[in-house]
Order: sequence, then C-alpha cells, then structure tokens
Amino acid sequence: MPAEAVLGAADYALVDAKLSDTDRLLRRSYPGDDGSRQPVHTVYVPADRIEPALTGRWGTEALAAVEAHGGMEALCRTVGLPENLVAPIAAKVEVKLLREPIEDLRLDFEDGYGSRNDDEEDAAALDAADLLARAVDGGTAPPFSGLRFKSFEEPTRARGIRTLDLFLAGLLRQGNLPDGLTLTLPKVSTVAQVEAMAYVCGRLEKAHGLAPGRLRFEVQVETPQLILGADGTVPVAQLLHAGSGRVSGLHYGTYDYSASLEIAAGNQAMDHPAADYAKAVMQVAAAGTGVRLSDGSTNILPVGSAENTAAAWTLHARLVRRSLERGYYQGWDLHPAQLPTRFIATYLFYLSGFDSAASRLRNYVHRLESTVLDEPATARAMARFLQRGLDCGALDGQDIEQRTGVDPVGLTRLAHPRPAHPRPAPATAPGVVPDPSRRPEGSS
Repeated sequence: MPAEAVLGAADYALVDAKLSDTDRLLRRSYPGDDGSRQPVHTVYVPADRIEPALTGRWGTEALAAVEAHGGMEALCRTVGLPENLVAPIAAKVEVKLLREPIEDLRLDFEDGYGSRNDDEEDAAALDAADLLARAVDGGTAPPFSGLRFKSFEEPTRARGIRTLDLFLAGLLRQGNLPDGLTLTLPKVSTVAQVEAMAYVCGRLEKAHGLAPGRLRFEVQVETPQLILGADGTVPVAQLLHAGSGRVSGLHYGTYDYSASLEIAAGNQAMDHPAADYAKAVMQVAAAGTGVRLSDGSTNILPVGSAENTAAAWTLHARLVRRSLERGYYQGWDLHPAQLPTRFIATYLFYLSGFDSAASRLRNYVHRLESTVLDEPATARAMARFLQRGLDCGALDGQDIEQRTGVDPVGLTRLAHPRPAHPRPAPATAPGVVPDPSRRPEGSS
C-alpha cells in the first residue's frame, strides 16, 4: 500500500495555535538586518570643534600624516600587508581619504564636550545643528552623522534631553532631517533608560510632525550593569526588545567599561578578555534583531616620533582587523591619523577574503561541484561579506559580478532575503498612531 499522510487540517491548526506566540515573537523581535549600509567607523568630535569642512580636513590631515612617514605604500608594509596587496590597497585608501574620509560623524556633547553652563550648551546645540545642516546642503557631510548627547543618569539627564531637543529643532528649522541622522545614548545602565529614550523620541516626533519611528538611536554599552544585571538577567538583551523598535545599534565603550571593572589604565584595551566577554554577550543578544554592532576605540594615537607613530598604526590596524574577524564591522576613530589604518585594515579584510567568498558563492548559486558544501545561511554570509566590501569601497561591483555570476540585484537578494513579514513599526508616545511602513533606507 502506498504511504499516506495521517495528519489533517485540525492537527495543523492545533500546531499553529500552539506556536502563535513564537511566530509573533520572531516577527516582531527578530526581523533580521534590513540590508541598508553600515558605516565601517564612527568619528567622535567635540561639538564645539565642528565646522562644515571638517570631513575634508580630516582626510587632508590623514594623508599628510601618511606622507610625513614615507607614503601610503610604506604604511601598508609597516602594518604587515602582503606585498601583492600593497599597491592596490594603497591606491584605494588614498582615493577613500580624498572622497569619503569619514563615513559616520558624531557631534559629541558628552565626554568630548564636558560640562558647560546651560546658556553655552544651548547655543552650541543650535550651532551644531546649523553647521550640520550647512554641511548636508553643501555636500560635505558624511553619509551618516548625528549627535551624542549626555547620558540619562540623574545628574546629566535633563541637560542631555534639552540638547537633543534643541539640536533637532535647529535641524528641522533648516529643512528635513538628514537621511543618515544617527542619535547616540551613552552610559546606559538599565533597560528603563532605553524605555525613557524611546518615550522622548516619540514625543519629539509628535511635536515636530515626524513620521512615527523616524527617530532611532544607538546604545553605548559602557557599564557592566548592562551585561549582567543585579537580578542575574542580561539587560543588554532585554533593552533591544523594550526599546519600541528604536534601538539601531550597540556600541562598545572601551574605556568607561574597562574602568568600571577596575582594570588598570595601562591594560584597558579593545582586546582585553573582559572586553571580549562583553562584546560576545552583545553579539548574541543582537543576533537576528537587525541591531548593528560597533566595537570601541584605541586611545593610542599615531602621533609624535616615527617609532611611536609606526607602533600606534600597527596596533590600530591589528585591532580593526581583529574586530572584523569577530563580526564587529564598525568601530570608533578618535584622530585623523587613525583613518589610514582603519581603511587599510578594512580593505585588507575584504580583498584577502574576496577570492574565496566569490568562488564559493558562484559554486553555490550555479550548483557547481565544489570541495566546500555551503548551506543557505553560509551563502547569505558570503553575499553580505561582498556587499559590505562594496559599500566601503574595498571591492568593485563589476569584479563581484564577473567572479560570482550574480548581478547587484541578485547579490542583495542573497544577502538579505525579504522577510515573510515586514519589520514592525516602533511603538511611539501615547496618542501617536504607529506607521506600518519601514523606516527610510539610511535612517537610524
């Protein structure tokens, strides 16, 4: 007798009913990455040092620092690039520093700005908004830019909220908010602070007539209380789902976090075991949520003597590469002279992995015999690797298409398959009706 299925419609309906809560959880809390560009770094500049031409000036200073120490190819050799990649990476990095030296700029009203009287900070918040708007209008702003205001800890809470309020009002007075606007909430220690920030965003949207969900924000993980709460839970995982869909990123804060653990100043570093533990927890918490990750910074700057500069460049390049290998595709840069090694290490990561990723993806897509049996999840990872390399300028779109046999549209579909259900719109302040549409590409 031929085999026949024994389960009927009633059984399927019962299973669906049992799993309805799971289905809702996965749709709402784990929508996956939305496929928009992620910058490779964030540059923090004190808000009172901002000027419309800052991005170009940082690129010029970065190139001058390299030229003073023998040129870009010499720097590539200093940090250990294979000889066959020295010339192509040096050429690409020089172009990058001329065209787009900063991918993400944060106007800093927190540690980099310090405490000022209220009138001074009020004026600085409006000036920062005006300068950013002028840079956007003049085409000199980086693709992503925004504000880091003071934390929601009790002593600075009101000041931080007021600076954010004035900054947004100043931007909107000049026109629409920039597409790549990014807000950063520092020194978060509890889920309640994230919930409070989500409320503030909703109120600001309503007051300015913005689309619900337009304002999202990064959370800086700078306190151990986010990694392990007093009740034994992991607040960094909880806040992603308590932020009403507004949390766009988790950024590790190297020095505040290390200091909170009583690690001596000389041992505070991105590759300290305590840092690796915190970042591993962050990575697991963010998996599948669509929330992006960023590593921290190194404060060892490539300045001073030739010996000190070479050592700092070598350290920075190693740390950038280390972060990339661990799935942290973004970091912080603190000085123009860190930009060359940011891009050298980033381009090395993508160019050295290009041959393998392109060949394996081609074999997978076209069902060619291969020594590696890749699964759909690995194919997605390879497509995302190629797309990230393309976004930052390390890889060329024509090379990708020739080597993989996949056109740009196909690559995007492989990297980010359309979810069965769209990302839910963030919840908003009371009285604001959520918009079911997704956020505009490039907004954060």
